[in-house]
Amino acid sequence: MTRIATFSGKYLDYTAPDPHVFDKDSIAQGLSHECRFNGQIPQFYSVAQHSVLTSYLVPPHLAWEALLHDATEAFCKDIPAPLKLLLPDYKRVEARLDKVIRLKYCIPLVMSPEVKKADLIMLATERRDFELYDGTEWPVLVGIEPCAQPICPLNPAQARAQFLKRWEEVQPY
Repeated sequence: MTRIATFSGKYLDYTAPDPHVFDKDSIAQGLSHECRFNGQIPQFYSVAQHSVLTSYLVPPHLAWEALLHDATEAFCKDIPAPLKLLLPDYKRVEARLDKVIRLKYCIPLVMSPEVKKADLIMLATERRDFELYDGTEWPVLVGIEPCAQPICPLNPAQARAQFLKRWEEVQPY
């Protein structure tokens, strides 16, 4: 079986994803319950909150794209990058879902440079605030400064509400 039930009661078939499955409630629910860094941090911090914070770091016309930049993780999980390198089939499934979501929500098929930079700024901020700095350099963060404001983690219900509120603020239609 290659399908799962979503929060909205729809079914996602990973081999043939239907755009109608990717609704705001299922995205918000999945992202708000998905912990960044595979849960290997001192406090729960969701992908939903990460996405909301990222959406504030870009110009207003890119906030929608930034909010949805990790939407696939509501259905595919937030696999750590080193593990993802070992899972080529996973990467193909994730790319398939990402394309369907991007087409459905009219966001660029390739992440905008401004959104990518905001994502890296959030990564630098998360690294600082969640004690992920062990003295080693993360090449992807060279030249990237964290936000001045520290992250105050929300619980899943709070993160879900924040994500849905931001959705209403920035959706272009």
